[in-house]
Amino acid sequence: MIFAKRALLPSGWAGNVRVTVDQGRIAAVAAGQAPAAGDATVDTLLPALSNLHSHAFQRAMAGMTEYRAAGRESFWTWRDLMYRFLDRLTPEQVEAIAAQVQVEMLEAGYAAVGEFHYVHHRPGGAPYDDVAEMSVRIMAAAAETGIGLTHLPVLYSYGGAGKVPLAGGQLRFGNDVPGFARLMEAARAAARALPGDTLVGIAPHSLRATCPEDLAEALPLAARAPVHIHVAEQPKEVADISAWLGARPVEWLIANAPVDGRWCPIHATHMTDAETEALARSGAVAGLCPITEANLGDGPFNGPGWIAAGGAFGLGSDSNVRISLTEELRTLEYSQRLRDLARNVLVPGEGSVGGFLYTGAARGGAQALGRDAGEIAPGRLADLVAIDADHPALCALSEDQILDGLCFAAPDAVVTDVWAAGRHKVRERRHIARDRIAARYRQAVGALLSSL
Repeated sequence: MIFAKRALLPSGWAGNVRVTVDQGRIAAVAAGQAPAAGDATVDTLLPALSNLHSHAFQRAMAGMTEYRAAGRESFWTWRDLMYRFLDRLTPEQVEAIAAQVQVEMLEAGYAAVGEFHYVHHRPGGAPYDDVAEMSVRIMAAAAETGIGLTHLPVLYSYGGAGKVPLAGGQLRFGNDVPGFARLMEAARAAARALPGDTLVGIAPHSLRATCPEDLAEALPLAARAPVHIHVAEQPKEVADISAWLGARPVEWLIANAPVDGRWCPIHATHMTDAETEALARSGAVAGLCPITEANLGDGPFNGPGWIAAGGAFGLGSDSNVRISLTEELRTLEYSQRLRDLARNVLVPGEGSVGGFLYTGAARGGAQALGRDAGEIAPGRLADLVAIDADHPALCALSEDQILDGLCFAAPDAVVTDVWAAGRHKVRERRHIARDRIAARYRQAVGALLSSL
């Protein structure tokens, strides 16, 4: 049982709420109650967000690429550095890094993660004896940390638009469709040993890393699971795809792929107004990663057009250069304000910006990961986060302003407890295995840096 001074229910705020959790799901929600012996007692209970897009291994690079060399720095120069970094990663290091990332996500208030996983092979491209070795490492980290996992093995067949051959660091990613099918089968077999909320989806990396024929052949492997794909992150990508396929990336996907509510286009930054409306109306969830998109100089998402078309959205930490739920929320809104020279942009009509951002990201993130979560209601997965509304960043606010304060004023330290499918893994602001996992992470990155 969880007892909360207040909780955000689908109908709005309610006081003195007891939530019954059974086998990872919310069995009952009752307001106007008194706490009972043995209850986990918290201040303010919210539906927890899902982090819909992560490359866990990149967390170990945080702070290493912020040096300006000769010439213009861009996403593409950053990518070259990333390839050189990952060429030394071992399976043991990937597991240790992923566990640290997941602890930081849980402590920030995320209950689940979509791991967009493309490091499949040994350096140079030779497969491991178990083709799903690296996927198994991500799953082992999730089993240890307790985070909800939607694992998204990546189909990455080419080094660029027009079937450019893979080279360098990309060789660790590469699969043709038959090889990818074997990887998917092995990953799903491994996932069956994890908690029942674990899911394996599919992630064609991008149009530039696959081709129309391979995409059509691979999509049935998703079955009914989520489909995630990078799209239109950079102007060069848009130009390259347009020159090759005769259409812009989003334009091509809408016309040629069965895009629907199972899909999550990641970034979708550089879209026309027509593309924005068509993609929003498809039911797909825009996977927005505001901190990474700012760090890499991607540009701002077309938020007003997306919201006007009724589009769903969620948040991801992508490169994991900074894992902060509150900063992702505020950076998304601030990117719109900086572009439009306006305030309070991402809300339809009148209303609370923080309320719209938080609840929208909770619903959209759950949809993108195929999780039956996103609200505090019977039958839903118990993905829950408790915050301290008496924290100095929030204590002066009315109930209706709490989510605004959370999004725009609060540090992640306001998070006190997190449950992922009922697993109570953050207590009193700390993950229950933080120290052990952090020690292993320090050892892993120390060995990695020594090998570079």
